[in-house]
Amino acid sequence: MDITRITVRRIEKRDNAGIAALIRKVFREFKIDRPGTVYFDPTTDDLYALFQTPRSVYWIAEESSVIIGGCGIFPTPSLPEGCAELVKFYLSAEYRGKGIGRMLMERSIESAREMFYRQIYLESMPELSKAIGMYEKAGFRSIGHSMGNSGHFGCDIWMLKDL
Repeated sequence: MDITRITVRRIEKRDNAGIAALIRKVFREFKIDRPGTVYFDPTTDDLYALFQTPRSVYWIAEESSVIIGGCGIFPTPSLPEGCAELVKFYLSAEYRGKGIGRMLMERSIESAREMFYRQIYLESMPELSKAIGMYEKAGFRSIGHSMGNSGHFGCDIWMLKDL
């Protein structure tokens, strides 16, 4: 696989079905398709509309017009001033371990800086241990509690990064 053939671009309305299907496929793969997660979140089916929210962005990774991943920054309600959430970060299994996820995450972090956020928060689960290792390498640290009001009570790992 040639990483130079991967395109990263902002989400478009036409991406809704493809990215929602990819997210739910990843949840089934890791057996985390349960209530309190993005799997059942109604916004998952219309991410384009969700990311029209001011100070938010969602990046789509694609190869040959096929969606292979996505990652975004969102001003989750009740987060502290200057803090946004790294959200809906998923990558197709066959593209993992090739630097594409890191590229998506870095693009999102850079977007947060451009929008003048000072911190990025994220929520995860133990089943996604490889992603958690990547977050730690990127400077996220574990915190012992949730922040904001994401509505995802199924997550029990919370991390924060200062920008």
